[in-house]
Amino acid sequence: MNGHTPVTHSYDYDLIVIGGGSGGLAAAKEAAKYEKKVMVLDFVTPTPLGNSWGLGGTCVNVGCIPKKLMHQAALLGQALEDSRKFGWQFTEAVEHNWMTMTESVQNYIGSLNWGYRVALREKKVTYENAYGEFVAPHTVKATNKRGVEKLYTAERFLIATGERPRYLGIPGDKEYCISSDDLFSLPYCPGKTLVVGASYVALECAGFLAGLGLDVTVMVRSILLRGFDQDIANKIGEYMEEHGIKFIREFVPIKVEQIEEGTPGRLKVTAKSTKGNEIIEGEYNTVLLAIGRDACTRNIGLDKVGVRINEKTGKIPVNDEEQTNVPYIYAVGDILQDKLELTPVAIQAGRLLIRRLYGGATSKCDYVNVPTTVFTPLEYGACGYSEETAVEKFGEENIEVYHSHFWPLEWTVPSRDNNKCYAKIICNIQDNERVIGFHVLGPNAGEVTQGFAAAIKCGMTKEQLDSTIGIHPVCAEVFTTLSVTKRSGESTLLSGC
Repeated sequence: MNGHTPVTHSYDYDLIVIGGGSGGLAAAKEAAKYEKKVMVLDFVTPTPLGNSWGLGGTCVNVGCIPKKLMHQAALLGQALEDSRKFGWQFTEAVEHNWMTMTESVQNYIGSLNWGYRVALREKKVTYENAYGEFVAPHTVKATNKRGVEKLYTAERFLIATGERPRYLGIPGDKEYCISSDDLFSLPYCPGKTLVVGASYVALECAGFLAGLGLDVTVMVRSILLRGFDQDIANKIGEYMEEHGIKFIREFVPIKVEQIEEGTPGRLKVTAKSTKGNEIIEGEYNTVLLAIGRDACTRNIGLDKVGVRINEKTGKIPVNDEEQTNVPYIYAVGDILQDKLELTPVAIQAGRLLIRRLYGGATSKCDYVNVPTTVFTPLEYGACGYSEETAVEKFGEENIEVYHSHFWPLEWTVPSRDNNKCYAKIICNIQDNERVIGFHVLGPNAGEVTQGFAAAIKCGMTKEQLDSTIGIHPVCAEVFTTLSVTKRSGESTLLSGC
């Protein structure tokens, strides 16, 4: 891949990036540093309800950024409640204004969209708001929103098209339901909401909607947070239920009907048991589908150039250098088969790919021990193996699980949620009790996990963790004093500081 022979063809561009999300933009800007001629094609196909957005991809427009801001809005509501016990006095009832929040969030996102366009222009990257699809080897067709088509050629291509929310394929789903692609710019308060799904998107959205004071129900087909540590996933579910979120388990919707138009209107949802023939009905103002996402790879002409995809999932298999089976075509981000669907992963993979292609570098993206956080009301940070996967890979007798509950000092005065926060590490006994899994359930879980992730990457052992002096009084110090093993069956409930 490095030191390739000079190309005798004359192409329009050195690199064309299809998809202007986190991975695509990072790669395009990196390639511009090597004075390559780069084009980015980005086009957002509107949602069934007609919503679309600007440059920047899912994370910025309809993902991590608006999600975290709305999660923060919910946390502020809780902080207001707590503040009375800390002596703050205010008499008027506290109310939340949905429109003020969405307008503020959308204004911030708009500033990011503009910033991306400016950055591309400054780096002399050509940007076209057009739908890119392969039509022949080394050739793409770009179609803009007016239907004007242009052909471009390039020596290399990077596919970074990401994913979009999946629909149920039942009567009324696309007509009456919304997805995360619609929620963050919804021009009215959603009211009584049914969230369908058990993914982190489902639970995060359910969490902040409930935190804003709405009546929220989550309909779950089977388990919560598939792929995450199930011990923690169940604790998240319990916490959400204790805080007023209702769960309907082992049911799936089979029909959504409109009872009344409006903003919001009224919808009737009919659902069927996954265990039998029981049918239930419920009435809601809004139905939010969060049942998974599909890779945007089936309608970009990959068959015309021979790029293989997983027929079932639409995901693209690549080698350890993000190269597809067609040597001049690469892919990064959520569309990759068996890789993590996380913004920082796409950015890292995109940058490192470009440095290998044009800068003579050799570093490859490390997809192991990647930290992540689920922004449920009680945040969940994780890095490394879940308990189930560790047992499966190393054997139960070869792992030691240390765990403890903890009570954030900030929560003691308002006297809430004692022993709901939880810390757990999984160690490989055969490898000097190296920490192979890190899990924290509590406030600022992402901030805590990010720091420990670096230590885990360096091969941190339990002994090193024990010899680290904690900072008092903070939540993260619990990891420096973990002594109770799961195997022992001893209580992990704490009292005092």
